[in-house]
Amino acid sequence: MFGCIVAGRLIQTNLQQIDETHAIFELPNASTINHICEAVDESQCACAVPFPDGFGATVHFHWPGKGFQLLGALSNEKPSAIFRVRGTFSATSTLTHAAFHDPSNPSSIPNAADVTAILGIAVEPLTSIQASLAALPSAVAARSPLSDPSFLAEKIVKHLFNYLAGFAEGELTPETFVPMGVITRWYESFLSKIRAGGAGFLEREE
Repeated sequence: MFGCIVAGRLIQTNLQQIDETHAIFELPNASTINHICEAVDESQCACAVPFPDGFGATVHFHWPGKGFQLLGALSNEKPSAIFRVRGTFSATSTLTHAAFHDPSNPSSIPNAADVTAILGIAVEPLTSIQASLAALPSAVAARSPLSDPSFLAEKIVKHLFNYLAGFAEGELTPETFVPMGVITRWYESFLSKIRAGGAGFLEREE
């Protein structure tokens, strides 16, 4: 019923069902993972719709020694999603679903030396899912690339470079002279856009 794609790897089919409402994917070499795509695989579901009415699924990521952390959710209206897992864990990360982790079964606990992470899926009522998502920190719930400081800095520098390129004669080089007045105008325009509508324009301007 579910498919998992780690960016840069083949589609994973090693879904392990824990019980009627919980399943997991093991993710080897987890230290190299940046993004995961999780999706409802309707080709594996004999029913007319992936989820019963009023149900969806929460998606959780487990790093050895740090418990499970909620990434987001899937539903009939949103049958797939891409999650960034690098830098996901915070100091408040907890084991949110005991069903994924059986203390009486050592084989269910990833060996930190192997750096094998787990992607957990829990089928739940939509009301419970909405409550769980509402409790996420805003930075996690939004999942905007601009919440990543390095990504944001890269976008700002690229915006400045593109602006300055319009005033240069030929290609910009380390020796290109740029009047301070041009940079000042860029700065004032940039601040005006930020104040008017936030940094979202950086994602739209390519």
